[in-house]
Formats: sequence, C-alpha cells, structure tokens
Amino acid sequence: MVPIAKRLAALARSTALVAGFALAAAIPMVSAQAAQPEQYFPLQSYRVGPYAAGGTGFFGGFIDYMNLINLRDGGVNGVKLTWDECETQYIVERGVECYQRQKTHVPGPSAWNPLSVGIAYAMIDGVTADKVPLITIDHGRTDSTDGAVFPYVFPLLMNPYSESSGIINFIGSRLGGDAKLAGKSIVVLYHGSPYGRETVPIYKLLAAKYGFTVKQIEVPAPGTEQESEWLTIRRTNPNYVVLRGWGVMNPVALKTAQKVGFPADHIIGNVWSNSEEDVIPAGGAAKGYIALTTQATGTTYPVVQDIERLVYGAGKGNLADKARIGSVYHNLGIVNGILNVEAIRIAQAKFGDRTLTGDEVRWGFEHLQLDPARVKALGAEGLFHSINVTCSNHEGDGYVTFQQWDGAKWVRISDWIAPDWTLLRPIIETSANKYAKEHSITPRDCAKETVAAN
Repeated sequence: MVPIAKRLAALARSTALVAGFALAAAIPMVSAQAAQPEQYFPLQSYRVGPYAAGGTGFFGGFIDYMNLINLRDGGVNGVKLTWDECETQYIVERGVECYQRQKTHVPGPSAWNPLSVGIAYAMIDGVTADKVPLITIDHGRTDSTDGAVFPYVFPLLMNPYSESSGIINFIGSRLGGDAKLAGKSIVVLYHGSPYGRETVPIYKLLAAKYGFTVKQIEVPAPGTEQESEWLTIRRTNPNYVVLRGWGVMNPVALKTAQKVGFPADHIIGNVWSNSEEDVIPAGGAAKGYIALTTQATGTTYPVVQDIERLVYGAGKGNLADKARIGSVYHNLGIVNGILNVEAIRIAQAKFGDRTLTGDEVRWGFEHLQLDPARVKALGAEGLFHSINVTCSNHEGDGYVTFQQWDGAKWVRISDWIAPDWTLLRPIIETSANKYAKEHSITPRDCAKETVAAN
C-alpha cells in the first residue's frame, strides 16, 4: 500500500497534469488514424476543481480501456476508437457548451458519458433530437430506466432509486432482517445538487414501507463545511447515516462524524462516496466506514492487468499516478469503457463492421446483454455483475455490493444485493409516463419492438 501522504501528493499532481497528458495521448491517435474508420467519443470530463478525483479516475479508466482496445485489438472489428476532451469542471453550463461544440465532430458522437446528473438532465432533450445515446452509469434520472419513454438515455448498472433500495436492504441485513428496520432511525446526508436531491422521495417511501423514521439533511455544495449538520445528527442519534456525498464532501463528513462521536461503521456511503479519494484524506476517521459499489477494486482482473501491461507499458496510460490503477473510480471507468465498447460490438453485428451512427449505437446499448461467460471472456469476471439491458429496462438488473475500509484498502463484505423491483418499477413507470405526457411523447410499445427484433 502506498503511504497516504504519497497517494495524496500524487493525486494533487495528477489533477493538475493529467488533462494535458490525456489530450496528448488522444490527439496523435486521431490524426494518425484519420483515414481509417473511427468511432468517436466526446468526453465532457472534469480534471480540475472539487470533483477532480472522480473525474480523473473515471475518465482515466475509460480512456485507458479505449486505448487497450486500439493497441491490443486494433479497434473494434477494425474501427478505431477516438475521442477528445472538453473540461466542464462539473459545471452544467460548461457541460452544455462542450455538448454544443463536440456534437459537430465528424463523424458524429457515438455516445455521451458526462458523469454528471446536472449536465445529463440538461442534455436529455438535445440527445433525443440528435438520436445519440446518453449514458449515465450509476446515476441520472431514475425514470429514464423506462426506455419506452427515454429511448436515448441509459442509467446503466444502477439508478438512484435501486441504489437506495439496496442500501436499505443492506442495513436490514445488518440488523437481522428487514423486519428489524421498524422503529429504527436513519439520517440521509445528501449533496446539495440535483444528484443529491434525486433520492429524497424514495427514502420517504422506503421509510413508510419498512417502518423506520428518516431525516434528510442537505449539505450545501461542495460540502467543505458540515459542523451544523453533524451536530444535528448527534442530537438525532440515528441508528445509521446514509452518506450521499460527492468529492470533497465525503472526507469532510467522515472527519466531522469522528469529531462529534458518530461511529464510522454506522455510516453507509452511496456509490459516489465509495472511493479511495473519499477515505484516504479522512485518515483514521474513515476506518470501518462502509460504502456501496457496483464494481470491485484491485488489479487482479485480467482486463486491468492488460491495461497495466499494454497501455501503461506503451507509455499511453492516462493516469499520472500509477498507484491509482485498480482504484474505485479507475475501475468504474474501465467498466464504463467495456459497456460502451460492447454496445458498439453488438450494434456492428447488426449494422456492419463500420463507423456507426449514434442511433445505431443506441440500438447496441438497448441490446447490451453480457452474461457471466461474456464478462469472463472480457477479462472482467468478478469485476462487475452481468448486465441485461432491454427496451423497457435501460438500467440492467440493479445489483449492488458493499465494501468496508479497513484503514488501508477496501474489503468486500456482502454478496450482490438486488433492489426491490416490485416497489420500484411502478414508481419508475408512473414518473416516466408523467414526463411523457408533459413533453407530448408517445411511449414506444416495447413488447412489439421485442417481437419485431426477434
């Protein structure tokens, strides 16, 4: 394990240097392969600012995987993957500016992957008109799971409501079963942004179903000051705190919790509060902290090892700090790369081994079915759960698992946990149908489309 101080110093260096490094790695590929078929990915990345740890890790992993496919496989069936980056600083207006600029690229965008709820919300109408898929892995509008209403939006792996359901199911398991949730008290501490507020309604519903009391407290973004919020938590004295943080908010929460005497092993972080960059800056205050994840950490997976050997060995690695290879955000970026590339591969099987349009790539995402055998063949067995995307379900199966920080590394402490789809699916459909009515959208008949496809 690399010493904490060294990891943090390296992270600071990577935040400052990796943007230029990434462009230097990508641009020669684009220019050198301009005469060959290419599949273009516009990256609305953020490598500076309070959320740079997430941005550098995620986009670094995504780019590393695309570089691997180009270097090892010569692209996807002879079609090179290309990209460029536009810095958003996680600011919605900048993200929209990047969208307007990058959408004019020739060939056009394959898919958008902004890793920002605010930016994604602002793009939904535009990408639908453009007929280019919008990927919101582990986040985004919950009702966009309903592909009948949102044909171009894909909240892959998990949406915010299935995440919340998984967290409550996990807390129930810690108490001895869901019935033990009755009479308990849970505080949800959430980031003051569209992302943070997304789950306010579902926690109220889950509290009503299981009989626990819930208090939801907003932390103004970016979350560097939380004294008053944690003093309120100390007075409330809940059984558990759910941390829906992002960026600098997370280590501040853990350190402030220790200051007021709230135990770290009773804080359950969501998917954007689960990284090394969230716990290492908190030092000893993070030991015992538990967080949800949709993918494992570490470098034991063949796909990660191939990236380390072939991409970084060729001097094309995107992370300035190699110690971050296999970290939470880096592995999530790799998984996101796998899902994007496999959608292209699936679409090529239908439309041909050539540059695909955004609408053709959308078809690939809507038929993104990776069973355990395919996941193993991709070198990712155990890295993430298999996924099954359909017209009516743009998320997949919503499985999550939980990990605990032992002071030096994340240790997985649960099996894969499924959300309560019986509770969630009617909510998703009701919200999606309301959106359709407000926007004069006629929902697709997914049953007919499935029959026609077969």
